[in-house]
Amino acid sequence: MRSYEELLEKALSELPEHVVKRERFEIPRVNAFREGSRTIIKNFSQIAKAVNRSEEHIYKYLVKSLGTAGFLEAGRLTLQGKFTEDEIQKEVDSYVKEYVLCRECGAPDTVLVREDRILFVRCMACGAKHPVRSF
Repeated sequence: MRSYEELLEKALSELPEHVVKRERFEIPRVNAFREGSRTIIKNFSQIAKAVNRSEEHIYKYLVKSLGTAGFLEAGRLTLQGKFTEDEIQKEVDSYVKEYVLCRECGAPDTVLVREDRILFVRCMACGAKHPVRSF
């Protein structure tokens, strides 16, 4: 008689690859450069599209979390101050963890919903809903 682990390995090996693979959600790496005392994120609109959120929402989060001012222009975000790509990427990753990924199933298939004055992340995959802070 086979052990549970052996049976599980056999079952997983017989599944099609697209069922087992969960790497479909990938955030583009931040592509930024400095221009004087400003930092410009060139691929800001691609990041917003990849996480399925408005540029305005991510912009407000980044400006607040980095403690700076900035403006959106033609798919690019210009921030006042000198920031490294790693610093900005860390904030983008924090945003995704808080406002994009479902806390229950980890799926990125979520939408932001406002009920009364409370902002929620609703998962389209599992139906879970959890509140997030507004900014």
